[in-house]
Amino acid sequence: MTAIADIPEAPRAVRRPQIGNPVLRWLRTNLFSSIPNGILSVVLLAVLAKGLFSFVQWGIANAVWVTPANDSSACRAVRGLGACWAIIPEKYRFILFGTYPFDEQWRPALAVLLFIALFYLSSRRALWRRELAYLWIGALALISMLMWGGILGLSFVSQDRWGGLPVTLILATFGLAFGFPLGILVALGRRSKLPAIRSLSVLYVELIRGVPLVSLLFMASVMFPLFMPNGFNIDKLLRAQVAIILFAGAYLAEVIRGGLQAVPRGQYEAAEALGLSYWRKNRLIVLPQAIRHVIPPLVNTFIAFFKDTSLVLIIGIFDLLTTAKTAIIDPAWQQFSVEVYIFVAVIYFVFCFAMSRYSRSLEATSGR
Repeated sequence: MTAIADIPEAPRAVRRPQIGNPVLRWLRTNLFSSIPNGILSVVLLAVLAKGLFSFVQWGIANAVWVTPANDSSACRAVRGLGACWAIIPEKYRFILFGTYPFDEQWRPALAVLLFIALFYLSSRRALWRRELAYLWIGALALISMLMWGGILGLSFVSQDRWGGLPVTLILATFGLAFGFPLGILVALGRRSKLPAIRSLSVLYVELIRGVPLVSLLFMASVMFPLFMPNGFNIDKLLRAQVAIILFAGAYLAEVIRGGLQAVPRGQYEAAEALGLSYWRKNRLIVLPQAIRHVIPPLVNTFIAFFKDTSLVLIIGIFDLLTTAKTAIIDPAWQQFSVEVYIFVAVIYFVFCFAMSRYSRSLEATSGR
């Protein structure tokens, strides 16, 4: 009988070294793997090259970057040939801060920086402690003091003068901060064994999702004050904020409910076997797994609602997009709206891209 040690090993496959330029090899594999793929790649590359060349000519080579104060004659001379980026330094303060008093615009600028700092600190998992909640409360109180004023020698500024980027960040931050826990409660309510709670949750979700956000904003701005007693009035910005919270809560509830359904039944049974109460079971066992399952659709919903804050223009609130539209009413600059919209689009893109990148890192770390 032949010993096991005497059996010769099977020859191992030898990996041939890659020969040739790695760039050419990548192009051949990904773009020119076949004749149809090669033709399509050449057509798309030609279109992209033409578009990039035209944009460089319009946006950089022939562009006007600086003009004398409120003088657009140089821009009108190159209209159709080059961009007029001079409108941005001329109108950027109105675009970013609206009609907020000019000499006091350092206050909303500081409020925006505080929001960005809070977003950054909240993205660090090492700082997810109780102290972070206290920091949010203190920072939001400071932002309110800066925006309103009336104390510490700051002049009072009513909400009618607020506008631009601070309003967009306020609506988006509070809308998602309060809409997310509301969505969790509604999602749990839809899976409740109590018929009354389940029916109310279903009614809320179907009612809110069955109407567009514009109609909710219109109801909050126009119809809601009609049901209030005489002399009782709620600020227009607050009414819009409540409408956005209710709208966000309904959509987030369905996303979270999908995550709850993805949690295996054994996790519920194991938590019940440990003697955990209903709320502890959901807080410690079920919800962390459910939210991990739906991180991509959650962030997609967050990004959509951040952009949907621009709909508040229907009730006369000056968010970032509305102030940009108002900035080009000036007859001297009315012909250069494209440059203003590109500027605003870059701001929206920066915030949305940051949320997208953070969600990818969070999904990667939570999957370990």
